[in-house]
Amino acid sequence: MLPWKRALRPLAALLLTAAVAVVPAATASASDSAAPSSGWNDYSCKPSAAHPRPVVLVHGTLGNSVDNWLGLAPYLTSRGYCVYSLDYGQLPGVPLFHGLGPIDKSAEQLSAFVDKVLAATGAAKADLVGHSQGGMMPRYYLKFLGGAAKVNALVGIAPDNHGTDLDGLTHLLPYFPGAEDLLKAGTPGLADQITGSAFLTKLNTGGDTVPGVHYTVIATRYDEVVTPWRTQYLSGSDVRNVQLQDLCPLDLSEHLAIGLFDRIAFHEVANSLDPAHATATTCASAFS
Repeated sequence: MLPWKRALRPLAALLLTAAVAVVPAATASASDSAAPSSGWNDYSCKPSAAHPRPVVLVHGTLGNSVDNWLGLAPYLTSRGYCVYSLDYGQLPGVPLFHGLGPIDKSAEQLSAFVDKVLAATGAAKADLVGHSQGGMMPRYYLKFLGGAAKVNALVGIAPDNHGTDLDGLTHLLPYFPGAEDLLKAGTPGLADQITGSAFLTKLNTGGDTVPGVHYTVIATRYDEVVTPWRTQYLSGSDVRNVQLQDLCPLDLSEHLAIGLFDRIAFHEVANSLDPAHATATTCASAFS
């Protein structure tokens, strides 16, 4: 590559990242004036023939049903989907920051919420899209709580499917007596996500997937929360593992950005929800 091209590449990446951040803001603003039937947590929304399944959005650790989805929810509703989001894993006295409770109990909350959405929409199955813990936790629902009969697809955006070592920081816990027990007692949802936890061992024993569900994982090599990032990938016969930078080498999104406002990732989510009408995801998808 010529020297001047090497110099321009970081600039192009910076401009693309800025575009990814700006474009969804305009979309969200436009959605504010949309009709009430636009779909996000609108229980009168009826799925169309083009998009016959409601989409349930599952936030990540320390997220909630609104803040995590200010980018993706309007993106999907503007494309004709009925979209719903829930809060789960709440701790007493901790508002807004959820996903901290025991993950098996959070999966029970997801189960009840999916039942509510299916009853309201009349759909036979839902599609799930989750960010971080929200991309991993539904697998417990699918595997142990009967969710596979009610879910068509699970799309995980930067999911910690096999846990995280937080760039090696979790390996230091044994050097601080009582730290791990304190973490388990105070924020069990965090402890459950550490690589090798009892929860993850149970979740992944016997295979990553269950029959009948289509799985997609969208990961970024710049993830600084779920590490090593390749552990996000699933193994199974009906799995698509996608690296964001294979779609657009200039995309610099890390763990939060990929779920909050990256329209390249959003485009790939839409492809996963409607694979029969999928279109190529490229850097230009940031402007679609």
